[in-house]
Amino acid sequence: MPPAADTTASPRTGARPQTERPSAPAKYLGVLFAVAIAAAAVNLRPVVTSLGPLLDPVRADLGMSSTLAGLLAAVPSLCFALFGFLAPAAARRIGPIAVITAGMGAITAGVLARSFAGGTAVFLLLTALALAGVAVSNVLLPVVIKRYFPEKVGPMIGLYSMALSAGTALAALVSVPLTSALGGDWRYGLGVWAGLGALALVLWLPVLIAKRERGERAGSAGAPAKLPITRSRTAWAMAGYFGLQATGAYVVMGFLSKIFQDSGIDKGTSGALLAVTMVIGVPVSFVLPNLAARRGDQRLFVVVLASFGIAGYAGLAFAPAGAPWVWAVLVGLSNCAFPLVLTMIGLRARTAGGVAQLSVFAQGVGYLISIPGPILVGWIYQATGRWYGPLGFLALLLVPQMLFGLRAARARHIEDEAVHPAERVKA
Repeated sequence: MPPAADTTASPRTGARPQTERPSAPAKYLGVLFAVAIAAAAVNLRPVVTSLGPLLDPVRADLGMSSTLAGLLAAVPSLCFALFGFLAPAAARRIGPIAVITAGMGAITAGVLARSFAGGTAVFLLLTALALAGVAVSNVLLPVVIKRYFPEKVGPMIGLYSMALSAGTALAALVSVPLTSALGGDWRYGLGVWAGLGALALVLWLPVLIAKRERGERAGSAGAPAKLPITRSRTAWAMAGYFGLQATGAYVVMGFLSKIFQDSGIDKGTSGALLAVTMVIGVPVSFVLPNLAARRGDQRLFVVVLASFGIAGYAGLAFAPAGAPWVWAVLVGLSNCAFPLVLTMIGLRARTAGGVAQLSVFAQGVGYLISIPGPILVGWIYQATGRWYGPLGFLALLLVPQMLFGLRAARARHIEDEAVHPAERVKA
C-alpha cells in the first residue's frame, strides 16, 4: 500500500507540509447544497404571490367574505412571525437542515392540499401549513449559509435573494396564464406550484442524509449559549429595519397595480409594471449582498435604497402615468432592502448560533411590525379615495426605516452587545 500522506505539523514552522484538498464527493455535495438553497428560496413567495391574481375566483368558489379575504392577506405576516419564533427551538432539537427539509414538505403538502379545499376554513388552515414551512425556512436559510458557507456569506445570500425574487416574480407573472392553459380552474393554477416544493424537497433529502445533523451537536461545539438578544441595540435596529421594509414590500405587492389602474393604465400594463418591481430584484439581489459584504458597514446602501423609494413614491403620487416604468424600477430598487437586511443579519453575528438568534428576532419582530401597514394604507385610501395619502405615508415610513438601517448597518456584532451586565464587568 502507498504510504499515507503526512499531515503532521512541521516542528520548525508549525505548518502542514501538505494541504488536503476537498474530495470530489465533497465538491459535488457543496454544489448540491447551493442548488438546494436556491430551490428552497424559489418556494418562499409563490404561496402568496400565486394567490393574489386568482383571489377573485377563489373567493367566489369558496364563498369567502371580504372580511375573510382581508384575514387571508394578514395570514402571511402572522405565520411568518409565529412560526419564525419557533424555528430555532426546532433547529436546536433536530438541526436546521432537517427543519428546512420539513419546511419544504409543509409547503408542498399545503399548496397541493389547499387546491382541493371545499371551504374557506380548510383553505385558510392549509395555506397556514404552507406558510409555516415558508416561515421556518425564512429564518433558518441564513443560518445554514453562515454555518456551511462561512467564507461565502455574501455570494450565497445573493444566490438566495436572487432565487427568492425570481420565485416571487414568476408566480405573479404566470399564475393567470398558467391557470388559463390548464382549463381556467383556479385549483389547478394554485396546485401546480406544489411541483416546485416537491423539487426542493427532493434536493434537500440527500443534503439531510449527507450532513447527518443531530440538533445541538450538529456543528455546535463552539456555539454560544442563548443570548439575551433584547439587550442588543443592533438587534432591535435590525428588527425595525426588517419590519419597515417588509411593510413597503407588502403594500407594493398588494396595491401597486391598483395605483396604476386608477391613473388610467390598463390591467395588462399595470400587471407588467408590478412584475418589473419584482424582476428588478433578481439581478440586484445577486450583486448587492456581494457588494455589501465587502464593506465594514452598509450605511451607504441603506441611504441609497431609501432615496430610490422616496423618489418612486413621489412619482407615483404626482404623475403615476407620466413615467410609470421609471417609478416601477425605483420602487423595485427600494424593495431590495430585503436582500440587504438578510446580508446584514449574516454579518452582525460571529457564529451560526448568533445568526440564528438574530434571524428569528429580526424577522419575528419585523413581521409583527409589518402587519398594520397594508391595513392602514387600505384604510387611508378608502377614507380619501385618492393615493396621495397612502403614498405619502409610505414615503414617510422610509425615514424611520433609514434611521433603523443606519444603526443596524454599523460594523458591530450582537455577541458584544447582548451580554449580561455581570459578564460585561468580568470582561
